[in-house]
Amino acid sequence: MKARLLVAAMGIPLLLLVLIWAPDWATALLAALLSIIGAHELMTAVSGPEKAKRWVFLPALMAIFTTFATYLDRTPTSSMYRTRWLWLAVFVLFWFICVILEYGKERPLTFLDTCTALFAGIVIPLALGCLLRLRMMDYGSGLVMIPLVAAFCSDSAAFFTGLTLGKHKLSPHVSHKKTVEGAVGGLVGGMLGMVIFRIIFYLCTVYPLDIGLCLLLGLVGSLAGQLGDLSFSVIKREYGIKDYGKLLPGHGGVLDRFDSVIFTAPVMWLILHSLCNF
Repeated sequence: MKARLLVAAMGIPLLLLVLIWAPDWATALLAALLSIIGAHELMTAVSGPEKAKRWVFLPALMAIFTTFATYLDRTPTSSMYRTRWLWLAVFVLFWFICVILEYGKERPLTFLDTCTALFAGIVIPLALGCLLRLRMMDYGSGLVMIPLVAAFCSDSAAFFTGLTLGKHKLSPHVSHKKTVEGAVGGLVGGMLGMVIFRIIFYLCTVYPLDIGLCLLLGLVGSLAGQLGDLSFSVIKREYGIKDYGKLLPGHGGVLDRFDSVIFTAPVMWLILHSLCNF
């Protein structure tokens, strides 16, 4: 518990510094770094340490190009913008060339390895890249916090509610600690967190976010975050691992800490992009 609190005390201010006060490119760099580490953790869990060590460079490069393709959306007239997805396609095609060349050898690249690499190199950075999309909106230095507020407030509320009131298991085969009461507490915590965020956001920007929108973001964000947590827990159970990594003492790896954000960030961006004029 001491290590967990220490990491939180050091990590949260650093995260706030990058997302709120640093330029947009710092958020892009953070999303790319988290995606690279997440790609290594996922490939290690699913494909094994040996294959991950040998092949993770390809999904890592995919993650970099996927993240910075989002960053290039701000300069749609540049030549790099026009060719951004071409480079990603090159890496995907090169992966399949490697699959063909490795077939029949002692440790070939399987269909499962391919799905894992593509998920790690494209889906995860696209999801975390939505933090960057939020950051590049009007009032982006505040809006980028919405997925984190919704996910982390929900997670904390679910933990303490489950600890004190939890009786009915939510999904015992996936997580024996999570309870229905905790999940409901998480929904309330997500909405309450967004109400508090609305107050702080107004004090900083004098822009009044709609209270109904904030409650919707808190509710949907909590649902998405809990789904993300359970989804990545299924992978851990299937492959018999406790944590994805040891990068964050007391928290595990990037995928252990940001699993809910991977689901919450794109949902929050889609809602704000569709319903609001930022």
